[in-house]
Amino acid sequence: MSVTMPHIQLPDNLGIPNVILPGDPDRVDRVAACLEQPEALAFNREYKSVRGLYHGVPVLVMSTGMGGPSTAIAVEELARIGVQRMLRIGSCGALTDQLNLGDLVLVQAAVRDDGTSAGYAPLSYPAVADLEVLTACQRAATALSASHMVGLARSHDCLYGDNNPSLYEEWSRRGVIASDMETASLFVVGRLRGVQCGSILNVVAGFHKDVAESVGLYQSGAEATAAGEHREILTALEALVLLNR
Repeated sequence: MSVTMPHIQLPDNLGIPNVILPGDPDRVDRVAACLEQPEALAFNREYKSVRGLYHGVPVLVMSTGMGGPSTAIAVEELARIGVQRMLRIGSCGALTDQLNLGDLVLVQAAVRDDGTSAGYAPLSYPAVADLEVLTACQRAATALSASHMVGLARSHDCLYGDNNPSLYEEWSRRGVIASDMETASLFVVGRLRGVQCGSILNVVAGFHKDVAESVGLYQSGAEATAAGEHREILTALEALVLLNR
């Protein structure tokens, strides 16, 4: 007898080992448009899910909402239904002038400046991408000619914090190239639960740009960021094909 997870509302006998994790539920539909035989599964709270095939590889797509807590719940419940690989596709702000709108960041490791990951392990525990997944993402992005950088991101909980400008400058000086709210939680919880995890981020706010204004442009489908989203979707899907060979 199957058991349904309380938040994501998916059964433990779903049998799909690969999941792509956008934050925005609307982005689930845009990933589903790239799949063969897409089938809507559930939509509860921030967790919207669709399954389908990409070049014969079974893929689950599920939104996580914003921030570390909802991401951690998604990781926990997905791990319990047998998901083995989790690949985040999300947006980020650039912390370097070398990144332009629509460029991709393949996250090598994340600064744990969030509260959720701290609830799982001390800050001395690293938030690191799975090497096999990161390598597949690099190969896929290169094959697609998607402009990208591999590097460090900083995950945090405070999108509109008064000290954000000075914090961005500080972490930029330390070689961090992007800022998001979910990657650290994904990497820490996923590693603790024995899941292979990766994170592909689409730059929607340039360095020294206003976050609120930039996110607003992204939501309205500004050309560069919309194209970046499409590239990150394809990069994630092609990476899963490589990982399932």
